[in-house]
Amino acid sequence: MTQREIEIIVPPQRQLDAATQQQIERLQRHCVVELESVRQFHTWLDDKRQCRQACRVIGDSRTGKTFACNAYRLKSTLNQTNGDAPIVPVIYWHATTETGQRELFVGLLKHLKYRITNGTISDLRERVYRLLRACQVEMIIVDEAHRFRPKTFSEIRDIFDLLGIAVVLVGTDRLDAVVRRDEQVHNRFMACHRFHRFDGQALEDTTAIWEEYVLRLPQPSNLTSAAMQKILGATTHGYLGALDEILRNAARRALQNGQSRIEASLLSQVALEYK
Repeated sequence: MTQREIEIIVPPQRQLDAATQQQIERLQRHCVVELESVRQFHTWLDDKRQCRQACRVIGDSRTGKTFACNAYRLKSTLNQTNGDAPIVPVIYWHATTETGQRELFVGLLKHLKYRITNGTISDLRERVYRLLRACQVEMIIVDEAHRFRPKTFSEIRDIFDLLGIAVVLVGTDRLDAVVRRDEQVHNRFMACHRFHRFDGQALEDTTAIWEEYVLRLPQPSNLTSAAMQKILGATTHGYLGALDEILRNAARRALQNGQSRIEASLLSQVALEYK
């Protein structure tokens, strides 16, 4: 058969109305749901911030550490008077790959909207210290902190020691292993909060919250039923990130198919992609 003899037939795509399209776009946006576990975590951070205590936050990937930490930063009041440095109580910064001293200082300067990021390490350190004091920073949350080089751990330790700022190192068990290699670092970051995967009851409770407050489909999907929970439990393995992704994908596909709820067959189809 020659190329000219091949006919490609493309069925017409279903046109979505404006309301459905808006629903799909809403499902594509990030949102923060303050679960009870997140509220407890934020209370724990409040205590560390008030006491100016350094600490660690440990948990598997996709257990919700990043969202919970960023939500805490968003809850903190940021004020600025014309001509004065902004008051930034909490900084949340995501460490870059192989974060050295320069990357740390430049990242903090950029977070605080400071434009001059050139100079020696000593210049940057002095600039960062001055700005942290001016902005009245009380807590610095560093995500993916296992990416720090050894000298970078010394720098973040000095920020805690010299400026009295509560430093929070966030990561997986890899961070735990790295911190324990250096007694000076481990002794300062001994306090630890651990994020766990959901058990069966927590998965069901969180699914109910997601269905009501995140998905918000026209009709209930009964996602907490035994059949639906069996699919979600076997696929998510208790990870919040996986649950969020699967439910959002299933909700989008339901809307695209003209359905007002997630059927078990559709959820199974989406779940197969996460095996």
